[in-house]
Amino acid sequence: MAMNEADVRNRWSSGSACHGLWSLLPGVVTADVLARTGSDFVVVDLQHGAVSEAELPGITAAIAAAGAVPLVRTRSPLFADVGRPLDLGACGVIVPNVRDAEHAREVVAATRYAPAGVRSIGRLTGGAAQPLVIAMVETATALEDLDAVLAVEGLDGVYVGPGDLSLSLGLHGADRRAELRSVLSSIIARATASGVPVGVHAYDGEEAAGYAAEGATIVTVAVDTVSLGEVMARHLEVGRSRAGADGR
Repeated sequence: MAMNEADVRNRWSSGSACHGLWSLLPGVVTADVLARTGSDFVVVDLQHGAVSEAELPGITAAIAAAGAVPLVRTRSPLFADVGRPLDLGACGVIVPNVRDAEHAREVVAATRYAPAGVRSIGRLTGGAAQPLVIAMVETATALEDLDAVLAVEGLDGVYVGPGDLSLSLGLHGADRRAELRSVLSSIIARATASGVPVGVHAYDGEEAAGYAAEGATIVTVAVDTVSLGEVMARHLEVGRSRAGADGR
């Protein structure tokens, strides 16, 4: 069944999970393949991915046509970077580097037309008048102000970036992994208690399922570049081992 941003918002608001995929690779074909897996949403990553803004109309249209909701991680939390993907077909944004609650309010305002916000009229294609807006918690300041962030009106959820958060908290490295995992669990618990949808960035289904078991409902189960590399390496390993066994 095709999903739209209202369906996702309603499911998150009811405490139900939505499962999606994260894309760093460019191209409409990539987007179409990911969306046709049955994912509820596909996140196109403009911050660290290879996709350009010029590709967004075709990519977001392909995702929507396949029945999933096109979301975009913006390049930055700047006003223009939040608004551009929404004008080019995104039905929601995941905004990185949000500092605190006041910053989160500015981000929400950038996604809403007046009088509710300051978004400029100029949508070119697709998208939504009331897009999903998710603030990333990946800095020490955002974590310190988490209760206030969770209370920001109009915010559809928070999404934790474990990598940057670990750096910001000084918890980077294998020897600090247990401490970081405790922090992640605490964020999930606090958001869930506040009735705010929450997700934690994951690279595989098992990791994502662990977060979902604790209450996360914004569930990204795989990243295309990581999964592609793992699958291709596994096929190569199988092919080479059997070729050796056959003496060829």
